[in-house]
Amino acid sequence: MNHQPRKRFGQNFLNDNLVIDRIIEFVNPQPAEIIIEVGPGLGALTLPLLERVDSLQVIEIDRDLIAKLQQRKNPKLTIHEADVLNINWPELAQDSPLRIVGNLPYNIGTPLLLNLLEARGCIADIHVMLQKEVVDRLCASVGSRAYGRLSVLMQSCFNVHELFIVPPSAFTPPPKVQSAVVRLTPLPTSPDKETVKKLSVATRMAFANKRKTLRNNLKEVLPETRIVEAGLNPQARAETLNLDQFLTLAKMLP
Repeated sequence: MNHQPRKRFGQNFLNDNLVIDRIIEFVNPQPAEIIIEVGPGLGALTLPLLERVDSLQVIEIDRDLIAKLQQRKNPKLTIHEADVLNINWPELAQDSPLRIVGNLPYNIGTPLLLNLLEARGCIADIHVMLQKEVVDRLCASVGSRAYGRLSVLMQSCFNVHELFIVPPSAFTPPPKVQSAVVRLTPLPTSPDKETVKKLSVATRMAFANKRKTLRNNLKEVLPETRIVEAGLNPQARAETLNLDQFLTLAKMLP
């Protein structure tokens, strides 16, 4: 299908069959599962998924691409014309866990992951392609350069595994950076909704200025004495705190 990629939608279309096959192999879709593909584009993942499942739902914002998908007249395909950042995930789930797949535009990768964090209760797993830099942040361990707010928030609720790296040559047009495919699986037990909200606040403030200490970054919401009560050093910096320490800190928030 001929289509001029649109920068405003961050369109880089996957065209490497080996990469497509590897993604499908990792997803291992089963016929009766509820699979949602984000950003089907020209159908690189859509078509092989349709061969394996009883039904497939896709979310696309580009009306021209939607028209091209509709031309296939596949009864197994349901198309949602929508901005994926506004999707009501529990409504799509209908009491069955969702499997989410997609080659995500770089400009929505992080906000979409944070949306899915809130909807984790209705998600079975997530297999998505992202900018390699974002995957590094997702997987980062405490003390590393990539470790930050996204690392803490997502690892508090998901097992995160980088599956493989994808070069720019696998896309049309080729992006200027490497990509990577990552799998996120909800943890059997994770913090409750209120704790995750507090964790979001704590990490946003603690990582606001990496050069500053916890005492300085958190002074508006947490006095130094409370940081000490949490068993933490007020002079420490955010990148030195592990997940358990951040959860302890979050629970101290008013």
